[in-house]
Amino acid sequence: MEETPISGRSVVITGGAGFIGSHIAEALAADNDVRILDDLSGGSREHVPAGAELITGDVRDPELLADAMDGADLVFHEAALVSVEESVANPRTSHRINADATVGLLEQAREEDARVVLASSAAIYGHPETVPVREGDPKDPTSPYGIDKLALDHYARRYHDLYGLETVPLRYFNVYGPRQNTEYSAVVSAFFRQAREGGPITVEGDGEQTRDFVHVSDVVRANLLAATTDRVGEAFNVGTGASVTVNELAETVVDVTGTDADIEHVEARPGDIRHSEASVSKAREVLGYEPRVSLEEGLRKLAETKGRR
Repeated sequence: MEETPISGRSVVITGGAGFIGSHIAEALAADNDVRILDDLSGGSREHVPAGAELITGDVRDPELLADAMDGADLVFHEAALVSVEESVANPRTSHRINADATVGLLEQAREEDARVVLASSAAIYGHPETVPVREGDPKDPTSPYGIDKLALDHYARRYHDLYGLETVPLRYFNVYGPRQNTEYSAVVSAFFRQAREGGPITVEGDGEQTRDFVHVSDVVRANLLAATTDRVGEAFNVGTGASVTVNELAETVVDVTGTDADIEHVEARPGDIRHSEASVSKAREVLGYEPRVSLEEGLRKLAETKGRR
């Protein structure tokens, strides 16, 4: 099932100059009126596609947000503080950016009667009891970032229940791809950087921890499907439904980059989640979402992109 085309809409993308947001903007800019609200703390003007308007500023500024969202039909909320480590160091800042700002955005969306697709996170599940993780599984986040994303997720669904606002939170697993900030899904960026520098590629712990790495193009597809579904007020996992070990990831990076770098193991990170894998059955059945990019294909494309820089 292909996503329903989106055209002739007034679209706002918070964080639209950043990693995932800029790819969403790129998919929509040609056929829609796209406005991007971004403070450029983690994004870049270079990522803003032709035809999109960039409004530079903080999503927490209510007047700026109101101006950016004036007349909006559809909002993609990607702005966030994405570093787990920074959320631990500065939990108040994380809460203000990731939770408080979301409430302000949802309130403004009520004024505009705009649909909102929001970036939630697999971090809300904490240490999963079993994998693959399903949407109804227990949620016990282990960081302020995860707690804030769980608040965002709850607010999104309750705003639909209480006020009839059309909302769809998407729970991203480990997203990777071009324009990736090293803070986000940092292991892929770190391995590529280490490979380019000749190594070593450092794997934390025994490397047998597993992750579900999903290419940004598949995440964009999930967002477009969420923007057009009739099933609003519900959350969906966005991953591939498959996982690999970090050892396997490192070996694939070595292969696709052609590096002679050695793979070395370093001390495990305290509290690291052992296994993570998304169940995408609900997204597949309800949204028509189907991940298309295998990890090897995605990493090869990324190696080619980095090689052209």
